[in-house]
Amino acid sequence: MTLTSGAVGPPTFSRVTHVRVAYDSAVYSAEPVARGAAYELFAEAPAPGFLRNPRPGARKPYRRFVPAAEVAVLEGAAPTPPEDPLHAPLSRALSWAAVHRLSQSPGAGGQMTAIRNSARIRRGTRMVKVLSAAQVARHLRGGLPHGFCYREYDIAHLRTPADLAVLRADGTASQPGADQAGFALRWRATDPMDYEIPYAAEFPGLVEIPPHDRLGPAVLGTGFAPSGQHLIPEFVTAHLADLPLPALADLVAYTADGTEVVLYTYAAEQRGWTRMAGPQWRYVLGYLPGIVPDQEYFPVPEAPTRLVGWYRGQEYEAVADPPEDFRVLARVRAARYPVESVARRTAYVRWRGVDCTVVRDEGGWLRVRLIRPDADSVAQAGATCVERGVYETWAPFAGTAARRSFDVGYDLGEAAVTAAA
Repeated sequence: MTLTSGAVGPPTFSRVTHVRVAYDSAVYSAEPVARGAAYELFAEAPAPGFLRNPRPGARKPYRRFVPAAEVAVLEGAAPTPPEDPLHAPLSRALSWAAVHRLSQSPGAGGQMTAIRNSARIRRGTRMVKVLSAAQVARHLRGGLPHGFCYREYDIAHLRTPADLAVLRADGTASQPGADQAGFALRWRATDPMDYEIPYAAEFPGLVEIPPHDRLGPAVLGTGFAPSGQHLIPEFVTAHLADLPLPALADLVAYTADGTEVVLYTYAAEQRGWTRMAGPQWRYVLGYLPGIVPDQEYFPVPEAPTRLVGWYRGQEYEAVADPPEDFRVLARVRAARYPVESVARRTAYVRWRGVDCTVVRDEGGWLRVRLIRPDADSVAQAGATCVERGVYETWAPFAGTAARRSFDVGYDLGEAAVTAAA
């Protein structure tokens, strides 16, 4: 169940398709979730894994969320899932349990690499980063997507704070309200080039970094998130750098009963977050440190990382509305021309011999983030782990070297699916 709510007025339930599905040797009525990435099953009696159905007067008072790959639709029109699932050549010699075991085994390669590479990002893929309440507050003040993230398709069945805790990255699971609300940033991928798979060969330092120098779970180097139950392919942003926010990104909450609530939506032309949650969700907003629940708009300051586009030979700041719309960033609708070419521009520096991206520019000081952290470079740069895999520090502008901006150009004519590897 997804609730959409304006700042005023009662919440409304999104339109759904009712189907009947087979799951775990039983038949249930169900509704697709996240455009068919998962299903919400309904039951008349409690059963393991089922939660209370919060719908008023529900005929079937229990529900459960399961991945689309684990159900068979028996009746009704099932939506076509928006992404391709993981593909594994299962056999008597390679069961699903064996695949999961290998995904949690550092050093597993070969066949597991082929399985992992079958989970791809395309332009417009809905991406998710699980956040703490403190991280939500930082995004409202200008934080951008970065670090470890996941396809919505792969985690759409994780709908409670307890389910999402395995993907929390900042080591703050004991924050007030952590068992009552989980949070996430959701956006659409602008281009597959913005993402990498965190294999050990590409990020050996993250795999080897000692526990006292990291936050969150270990990085396995297999391309899968550490989990004793789920098989979740994970990605990182390219160079662990910030990505420009595309239009209509969301900050969402998941309550203990599995309800998804859109808290804020990003209005690109207004450069800010607009509150969408109504007064009934005030208690959820109250968990965000330093955020006034009644505040309806949060302006986002300019950042060193941005999207630039060219129209008739002139450079403009641009906004992406994937998968097809790339336009000049302008408040006036008539000036939102479709750009002829577009690129992500990222600022880089070298601090104490370590290559970094620039996260914030405070004039005489730069907030920098290591692009390939390991134990030696972290110590050399004097960096601190701010979340899983992400290491930052402040550097005086005058003490940095090799300052440059680098443009990653996107092919606006490219519609093919590309692996983010």
